[in-house]
Amino acid sequence: QVQLVESGGGLVQPGGSLRLSCAASGSIFSINDMGWYRQAPGKQRELVAAVTGDGSTNYADSVKGRFTISRDNAKYAVYLQMASLKPEDTGVYYCNAEVVPPGDLRVDNYWGQGTQVTVSS
Repeated sequence: QVQLVESGGGLVQPGGSLRLSCAASGSIFSINDMGWYRQAPGKQRELVAAVTGDGSTNYADSVKGRFTISRDNAKYAVYLQMASLKPEDTGVYYCNAEVVPPGDLRVDNYWGQGTQVTVSS
């Protein structure tokens, strides 16, 4: 079993910055893609940013140029640096990881519990 633990959410004024962190622990051989998703009230969960095992990144158009995703493979961690935050960035942010368990070729998908980000004056 694998656990993803997120941290770093909170309340920030428009134009401000926040850094989200997510660390995976448990039965892990390697992690393929890692990503951040968000869900605003009344809306579906959407991809914010993703990073592959070799560091290639992908961003939602709405956050390009403002958010930066990165990962530390040695720590099984992924980060989301968010700048120039807007009220529409408000939501619950979820970490996601595609985990390869030891001694197996399958890939299991895991989610964190979510961390609230609120952008408001």
